[in-house]
Amino acid sequence: MKKISAEDLFVELYCEEVETPPTPCSICKDPRQQTDAGAPCCHVKKTLFNIDSELVSQHLETPAGEAKTYIVTSCKKKDTLDYKHLNNDTIYLAVYLWRHLVSILEDLNLKRYYREKQSRSKLLEIDEQMINDEPAKYKSDLPWYFLKELMMVNVTARNRIKHNDQSLITDMPNPLDIITALFLCSDGFVQQEMALKMSMCQFSVPLLLPNCDTNQCTLMLWAMRDIVKKYRPQSLSESKGFIEDRIVLSELPMISFVRLGECSWSKSEILNKLLSNSQQYHDTFVHYNMECGDSPRAISNGLTEITWYLPGGNTNIDIFSQPVAVANLRGDIESFETQYSFLCQTSAAVFVFFGDLDESECSLLTNINQKTQIFLVGNGESNNEVLRTVANKLGLSNNNIITKKKQKNDADFVQTLRKKVRDVVKNSKIKMTIEQMADIAYKLGILVDEDSPECQTAKTNAEAITAEIHDIHKYKEDQLPRQGEIWKKLTCLEKEEFRLQHIGSRNIEDYRSELLLQKKELRKKQNSYNMSTAMTCFINAISSPGTERFYFLKLMQMNLDNLSHVKLSELREKYKEKFKNSENKEEIKEIDRQISNSSLGTEHFFREMGQIYEASLSLPQTDPAHQQLQHLPKLCAQLLLDGFPLELVDGDASNIPLRWVSDVLSQLSDLISPNRKILVVTVLGVQGTGKSTLLNTMFGVQFAVSSGRCTRGAFMSLIKIDEDMKKVLNCDFMLIIDTEGLKSPELAQLDNSYEHDNELATLVVGLSDVTIVNVAMENSTEMKDILQIVVHAFLRMKEVGKKPKCVFVHQNVSDVSAHEKNLRDRKLLLEQLNEMTQAAAKMEKKEENKSFTDVMEYSPDTGNWYIPGLWNGNPPMAPVSAGYSEAVYELKKHIIQLLGNCQSSAKDILDFKEWMSNLWNAVKHESFIFSFRNNLVADLYMRLCTEFNKWEWEFKKEMYTWVTNAETRISNFGTIVAKSQFSDIREFLKRLKIEASTVLSTWETRLLENLRQYFKKTDGHVHLVEGYKEEFSSNVKSLRRKMERSVFNQLTAAAEITQEMIEIDRIKENHIKEIENAVWLLINECWKNNVPMGETELENKFLKMWCETLKKLPCSEKQAEQIFTNASSYLRESLKHKGDVTLELLEKRLEDCGLVPFRYTAERYSNRVEEVGMFFDIQDYIMAAQKLADSIIDVCTQFVSEKVRRKKMYCDTYIKEILHITDENLEKNQDVKGDIMFEVFLKQHICGIAAIEFKKVYEENDPYKCLIKNKDRFCDDFKHVVNKEDQCQKKAEEFTNQCLKPAVQDFINQSLGPKIIDEMQTCEQFSTRMSFQYSVLLDLLSKNDLKNYLSYIFSYEDYVKTWIYHQIVERYSNVSTAFEFEDRHLQSCIRSINDAINKAKTGKSHDLKTFVEDICKELGDKLVISKDALGAFMFLNNADKKQFADWLTVSVNEMEQVLRKEFQTLNFEVKLQQLHVQPENELFNKLVGCGKQCPFCKVVCDARGGKHNEHFAAVHRPQGLGKYTWHVTNKLVTDICSSSVISEQCFSCIDTNGRWHPYKNYKEIYPDWKIPPDSSLEASDYWKYVMAKYNTDLAKEYNANPADIPKSWNDITKEQAEKSLKKSFNIK
Repeated sequence: MKKISAEDLFVELYCEEVETPPTPCSICKDPRQQTDAGAPCCHVKKTLFNIDSELVSQHLETPAGEAKTYIVTSCKKKDTLDYKHLNNDTIYLAVYLWRHLVSILEDLNLKRYYREKQSRSKLLEIDEQMINDEPAKYKSDLPWYFLKELMMVNVTARNRIKHNDQSLITDMPNPLDIITALFLCSDGFVQQEMALKMSMCQFSVPLLLPNCDTNQCTLMLWAMRDIVKKYRPQSLSESKGFIEDRIVLSELPMISFVRLGECSWSKSEILNKLLSNSQQYHDTFVHYNMECGDSPRAISNGLTEITWYLPGGNTNIDIFSQPVAVANLRGDIESFETQYSFLCQTSAAVFVFFGDLDESECSLLTNINQKTQIFLVGNGESNNEVLRTVANKLGLSNNNIITKKKQKNDADFVQTLRKKVRDVVKNSKIKMTIEQMADIAYKLGILVDEDSPECQTAKTNAEAITAEIHDIHKYKEDQLPRQGEIWKKLTCLEKEEFRLQHIGSRNIEDYRSELLLQKKELRKKQNSYNMSTAMTCFINAISSPGTERFYFLKLMQMNLDNLSHVKLSELREKYKEKFKNSENKEEIKEIDRQISNSSLGTEHFFREMGQIYEASLSLPQTDPAHQQLQHLPKLCAQLLLDGFPLELVDGDASNIPLRWVSDVLSQLSDLISPNRKILVVTVLGVQGTGKSTLLNTMFGVQFAVSSGRCTRGAFMSLIKIDEDMKKVLNCDFMLIIDTEGLKSPELAQLDNSYEHDNELATLVVGLSDVTIVNVAMENSTEMKDILQIVVHAFLRMKEVGKKPKCVFVHQNVSDVSAHEKNLRDRKLLLEQLNEMTQAAAKMEKKEENKSFTDVMEYSPDTGNWYIPGLWNGNPPMAPVSAGYSEAVYELKKHIIQLLGNCQSSAKDILDFKEWMSNLWNAVKHESFIFSFRNNLVADLYMRLCTEFNKWEWEFKKEMYTWVTNAETRISNFGTIVAKSQFSDIREFLKRLKIEASTVLSTWETRLLENLRQYFKKTDGHVHLVEGYKEEFSSNVKSLRRKMERSVFNQLTAAAEITQEMIEIDRIKENHIKEIENAVWLLINECWKNNVPMGETELENKFLKMWCETLKKLPCSEKQAEQIFTNASSYLRESLKHKGDVTLELLEKRLEDCGLVPFRYTAERYSNRVEEVGMFFDIQDYIMAAQKLADSIIDVCTQFVSEKVRRKKMYCDTYIKEILHITDENLEKNQDVKGDIMFEVFLKQHICGIAAIEFKKVYEENDPYKCLIKNKDRFCDDFKHVVNKEDQCQKKAEEFTNQCLKPAVQDFINQSLGPKIIDEMQTCEQFSTRMSFQYSVLLDLLSKNDLKNYLSYIFSYEDYVKTWIYHQIVERYSNVSTAFEFEDRHLQSCIRSINDAINKAKTGKSHDLKTFVEDICKELGDKLVISKDALGAFMFLNNADKKQFADWLTVSVNEMEQVLRKEFQTLNFEVKLQQLHVQPENELFNKLVGCGKQCPFCKVVCDARGGKHNEHFAAVHRPQGLGKYTWHVTNKLVTDICSSSVISEQCFSCIDTNGRWHPYKNYKEIYPDWKIPPDSSLEASDYWKYVMAKYNTDLAKEYNANPADIPKSWNDITKEQAEKSLKKSFNIK
């Protein structure tokens, strides 16, 4: 075999020489049998050539005078091309056609799709071309341009393939070539979509598709399967009935039109006129006189198109009174005998158009074996003799010969043709479905597009299911038993769990427990059913590989539609009759129920899958059924990804199978990789306003449209976004949600129809980023109802932080001036929207919303779109209106633009799932706004809090460092180490405050900018928490004010103390000088006597001198008692505004206050207790007041203790701060309304404690006492000097240990606290407030100790602080992290000290005193060296400077080692006590929040500390845990306030003045609390478990009777309790 290759146009032809003409043989059976190189046919002698089209003639030369018979096949697929008695020309023709195909495909940029067909998922992708208005510039643009227009059902799609000013195309291809190429390059599903859209445009669709590659044609049965047509034959015109049928199943007569030879007039144009009535002409078939219709056809010859004429029942309009199919073969039948033969065997009549007949052409007509009528249509120029010969051979009468004379115009000629067609349709018995045509196709060697193995397997699987369906209702009961009544009952129980409408007088939790048990029983019943045969087949089929699965689902959908149609048609007729009489409500309900039961689609099978899955989750995890069904969500997720719609809301039960849909979405997230964003478009409107058609037209999706079934609920479809468009939309997918019509007639008679519509509208509006609302201005009553529902939904979304955009679409408005003319209508619409907003706001108790623009951004000009009617003329023969397509296209561009502007709202799949769950759970409640618990928003709020806490801590840390340095500078003011240029400390303080204000302002600006940038982010859905922006901005300003107060107070206190210490230090210095002078006199006297003295003698001499000198020293003028005087003064000042009565209460001396614990007793505060006792339990009130007092005392005592521990002297600022802390806490706890006496005695007690403690510190700093403390050291120095011993080493050690070491330790204690806080914040349990609370409660669960729970409930702050403290101790006790921090700071200090020593050595100091002062000055910015210690060190110090310096270096190194060892061995708890910043306090302030407690169950508010508009908590608990009991039985209460707030129950307390108040209206009493119902009924399982476990012990502890625990609570396990915690606190 010789092989010659060409670069691109390589073709292999099997040229098989046949010894005898091909006839069937025993092996082949069929003369068209394909011949394989490995198994040649018995009568074939084979020669194989691989040839290039240009070289074909060189290899197939036929000797002169000989003719050979060949079968030509393509090596690519081994498909037979054709039978020919070939010569060079005919072989060349086959190759020539192939080359044309390749050339066309290359020009159109479709070549890569020829082998790997274009899929529907690719077709659906949203790309830039979808919203690009530029016309095609290149040939490669043409197919995509056509497809784009066709998918929008634009009737001008074929006409627009034309030249334009920007076009660079010189030779435009014929539209038919483009259509043929697209069909050849598309898979079956794209072909089906194209055929459907072409049919809607009233374009002809391919019946037989030619392929130049194989020279074979294909019957497009599958492509046409989805076309459904409605029509009304004349027989049904009076009854106004209609026929709706799938076109491939419709048994219709087919009239075919073909051409023989050349013809001077356009057959296709004549056909268009034949099918168009006088009112409106339509180009069904592409013809020569259309744009680009005159371009030569390259690959579409042999294409056979089909269209249908369908009557509408109007004799004045209908051209034909009966339906008829019309086929049109492109090209000369002489070249396409197979197609012609097919048409002759399938048609009722074939009209053969011809020009000038010759005998060779006639032989084709006479040789074909046909049963059909043949009509010869000529132009009068043909040879009459030949025409008569043909007519005779065919047995044709004159009636079958139609001649168009020159004098006969087209209109008359068309009328003649119509008459012939009518006669054929009327009299012919040849009627055939397209399905039946497949048998004829097989006989003729025509391929059928359904013959692929995948399609055939899918068809078998689908028919195996649908063949068993005889009675739909019975079938659903037998094969789909888990839905229907069981699922509806489950739905009712779910809603009742939330709404508690039928609770009566029963206990809430008992009632809910009963409902839970009923649900379990229903789930048990569902699990009792075995998997039905139908569901087994269905699940197996959708588990098959991709293409087979797609075929199966499409076939199932079509088969089920066909089955449902008959039954539903009967029921609709009944419904129509009953609906005329409004008194037939019960009968209408029954028919509606039957309609619902008789509807059967793929959604019912998926619904059953969902129920099988959800029911299996109630089984133990070890159960085989539970494990075997875990793959089901992934199957549906894959289908959703492939573009199949998934049922979101079950319209029959009006419910979402939440777990099923959630798990499908979770699997979808896994399939497409995490963090892929989606945007959502939904549609709402009245039934029958074309919502589904609108979405299908806009986005190419396949929502059910007039399918013959009653579709309810909501369906979602996923569309991929092209890479280029991702940058525009900032998302990866678009989710389209289609909904059932609001105010649908089927639901209008049901009692809960309005509720159903409200639920659906709220859900879809809440899920969407853009909502399309279909409104009809002509029906104002109906429009008002719709607007009220829609506005309600938008109002609810506004209140929960969601801001969807809205587009009002007015359909069937065709006037070009509609926008201007409807100005008045738009004004009316806005008025109605405002009216509806006010009504909805009143119902939702959000009456601050006065107009629609308060609810959402809306402009009457840009928010309204006018769309013409769908059909251009009267259906069924009307094409889709071009105006409709254009208007929908403009709307689509607008929606994409809107989506591009709401980038921040794009969610990832998991966020969408979470949002949907929260939304639906809230919808189940009666009061949506107050019931909405948005876990996504809660999570975002916590993320914002976490970010804000980071910024806040950085701010605090920076200010702490700044203040520490400032305090160091203040402390060193007026000493030898001071570097300040100020001589007056007040001027220095003023300067520092200015510096502080600058730093504070800088940080305030930085925090506000951080906040602004945070809310500018386009990811993370920060727009959902934008409502908190103002709150956090206020918190920044509040934080700045608080920090400013704190900083200024610290600076003022430091300055006051320094001012006080300057005077005390002056006295101390004078005292030391007096002693030092006296000692030097004594020393000189000893040296003068020159008599050796023993140690005892020297000590006696020193003691005598000491006593004499002390007597001469003056006492301190400042008395310690002055502290009490000043404190009393500030106490009176703070109470002055309370009136004269407070001054009377202050008669007790402050010195006598704070000596015994503070006690709040009934006797002491009898007036207030009597007032409270009218409405409230006295003991409870006393306990609450005592608890408040204890907490305030504890905070103030900690403040004082911290100052005392750091040896801080008393200053007036400290007393002011203590009084401020007290006022702040009293203000925060207004719920415990103590009287004036309570406040006075509390403040007296606190100030008394503070004054006593500060007095102790003052006494420790008394100059006289400090001098006495140094007596032994001075005596020791005296002895060393007298004996003339070297003091260098001793003084170096003394300076190191008494001056440097304490300063270094103090510096490390200053620095260690913030470092520990930073480190602790990296731990998971301290990362966010939610994680913290989860960790605390989880720890309580693991400890399993009632005492801990009681401590947590009644002493929350103490318990949590202790818990934090233990966590810190636990973390640092066994690790070296703290030591690493300490060692790092120690090394820093040692380096600074050594540097200071070395610098002092090189300085100009002449004596030791100057040398030491130089060192201290260098260290002054870092260390605070005690003036007392320094003064004592300089006493009698005459050491040599150089030797001292050397010894000092040694001592410092030794100190480093000693301190390092201390750090390693010192107990960490001791270290914590020494820190200046207590980590547990800072972490507590960061994580605990505002500390406000729920007025019912006493759970603590979760909102961050500082000011916020509303208090809220993630999870509430049974009120019995907080000591609440029933009045009569004294039993602990099991009610949970998050349940009570949706019940009809009432409460009474001091805040209601003892009156009963409905829980539902709790906000009237507690407006600052938000208590939404539990987002899931398992949310409070943790506390239910605790209550059930400790019920008896709690009763003993509270001196009450045990609660009546609901049965379901006893079934909650520890694992379930932990799981509920995770869910409540959103722990992944």
